[in-house]
Amino acid sequence: MTPSPGPLNAQHRASLREHNTFGLPAVARTLVHLASEADVRRVVDHPEYGRAPKFILGGGSNVVFTHDVDAVVLKVEIAGLSLVHEDAQAWIVEAGAGESWHRLVAWTLDQGWPGLENLALIPGSVGASPVQNIGAYGVELKDRFESLDAIDLVTGRKVTLGATDCHFGYRDSVFKQHLAGKSVITRVRFRLPKPWQPVLGYLDLERRMQETGNHQPDARTVFDWICAIRRAKLPDPAVIGNAGSFFKNPVVTPEQCRDIIGRDPEIVHYPMPDGTVKLAAGWLIDACGWKGKSVGRAGVYDKQALVLVNRGGASGAEVVTLARAIQESVYGRFGIRLEPEPIIV
Repeated sequence: MTPSPGPLNAQHRASLREHNTFGLPAVARTLVHLASEADVRRVVDHPEYGRAPKFILGGGSNVVFTHDVDAVVLKVEIAGLSLVHEDAQAWIVEAGAGESWHRLVAWTLDQGWPGLENLALIPGSVGASPVQNIGAYGVELKDRFESLDAIDLVTGRKVTLGATDCHFGYRDSVFKQHLAGKSVITRVRFRLPKPWQPVLGYLDLERRMQETGNHQPDARTVFDWICAIRRAKLPDPAVIGNAGSFFKNPVVTPEQCRDIIGRDPEIVHYPMPDGTVKLAAGWLIDACGWKGKSVGRAGVYDKQALVLVNRGGASGAEVVTLARAIQESVYGRFGIRLEPEPIIV
């Protein structure tokens, strides 16, 4: 790898293995580290990089590389955590897009500003959180979102987007649709409501309340419970390569759910406010016998069937082959098509 001239921190023919949590092999034509908004504008104005295709990379926890990337990979590393406003209704917190998501969650609790605790230990960066509209244990990012700053990769102009502009959906946003690869999120602001109200509707949290006898946990307790639950179920990417939950939980009509319950009464399902029903994708995969199984060097985690893992030296192609086999198996038994959460490159 050879550094490029100019003020940008750029490398040519750069390995991306250490920049994706699956640990998959891939090489970027050019890798540019973005430490500031000024760096983004330098890319836009650069005689070579400005016109080249771009791929935006955050923490690398939501991507499966199946081949080398013939583009300028923009690694977002913008730092900073701050309280930008407080009033009787909420705390408004801002974080640089390159910050660790979990670090933000822990930091807000340390400051006495609860509201993100249900999203503890989700891997990845702050900047990726609105792209994916991350969610866990009854809370989605959109529930705590205030606004974000982004820079247009054509004009270099900074824009501020609110929740409506982001078109949040289930694990979806405008940044996965027509803004994909066209703008870089630089800072994100979150609205943490006062007074704080715990979100405790998920089965794992109800079990913790029963086990501990604590039916009115504070935010720190909820955070600790969720960290313990996730650590028990999910592998640490530093130990075994993975991208967290690999498939979205499918959403079906009540009629579809009743049909499945008629055949499989044990299916884990959650009624949604709009009348639809969310099914636990991990349960569907486990019911098809995939937990602990492998295809080549890619496998299904033995403690949580929703997680695919790199058993050592796996390629992106092996991960995708395994994922497709699981999709076919679940469709064959339940008539449901599972959608991957990560971006397949």
